[in-house]
Amino acid sequence: MFTGLIEELGTIENLSPHAGGVRIVVSANLVTSDLVNGDSVSVNGVCLTALEPSPRSFAADMSPETLERTTLGRLAAGSRVNLERAVTPATRLGGHIVQGHVDGRGKFISAESEGDFWTVRIGFAPNLARYFVHKGSVTVEGISLTIAALEESHFDIAIIPKTWEMTNLSTLKPNDDVNLEADVIAKYVERMLSLREL
Repeated sequence: MFTGLIEELGTIENLSPHAGGVRIVVSANLVTSDLVNGDSVSVNGVCLTALEPSPRSFAADMSPETLERTTLGRLAAGSRVNLERAVTPATRLGGHIVQGHVDGRGKFISAESEGDFWTVRIGFAPNLARYFVHKGSVTVEGISLTIAALEESHFDIAIIPKTWEMTNLSTLKPNDDVNLEADVIAKYVERMLSLREL
């Protein structure tokens, strides 16, 4: 489990085919400080298992399912990625409950600056619309964010200067795919209500 508060921007060092999927090597300084083999790490919002951790990097394997559902298969050497270690029992939950289980891809539509602040617009598929509410939580590229405005096929999020500086949002271009994870509470409520009707 994660909080959606990005700890560090890492860099993809290498991608290589591995056992039917792809293995990536990510360079980082902070998240690797106490990483051990088998720990969970959020990479652009996708929960991956850290392998071969060192003080400056870790590897992770991506299955065909991960490559199909998320944007990680489109990464290249040099890509910047949002990184977060899994929470501990003592972690402050400053964002919201983030599982690292991506529900689908969205589209980066635009980013408009307002002084040092930004308004980012993200498009989403119709099957995800029911999970989004005005002022509700959403995870974009692993970042816990609040929906500031909501329309039928897109939402806006207000980005503070620190988030703009600490994440890969500033590197996105119009029509770039982004990883979206809906609030898990909404998914559980939907499931419970659907079973009640049976």
